[in-house]
Amino acid sequence: MKIWVDADACPVVIKDILFRAAQRTKIETIFVANQYIKTPASKFIRSMQVSAGFDVADDEIVRLVATNDLVITSDIPLAAEVIEKGGQVLSSRGELFTTENIRARLNIRDFMDTMRASGEQSGGPPPLNQTDRQNFANHLDRILTANN
Repeated sequence: MKIWVDADACPVVIKDILFRAAQRTKIETIFVANQYIKTPASKFIRSMQVSAGFDVADDEIVRLVATNDLVITSDIPLAAEVIEKGGQVLSSRGELFTTENIRARLNIRDFMDTMRASGEQSGGPPPLNQTDRQNFANHLDRILTANN
């Protein structure tokens, strides 16, 4: 098992949780982004910089992910592709995406895109709060424990 992180939009506090988890569990964790991502010196943690462009990091993650790998992303289309390849997906808010819930999440995302395109102002997601961080850490711990 490896952990792949869609690092361009990953909150710093979530990256810090992942740095600690990689060290504790000795699971290779790769932060993929189209910009340089500073990571601690560790044989279990590395960053992978891809070229700039729409979905370049997402495409690289999909290309490299293997069955049972874990991907950290809040990008619903990326999550759907990873699940299709047999990977596991956890959002930075601690939501576990599964084959049972990903289609509904894609439909909601597409609906919201349509609303925004029509001029509807929906705002963005609320800031990450302590409950989100705790949900993320708890789900991550359960996944890593089950795969060790």
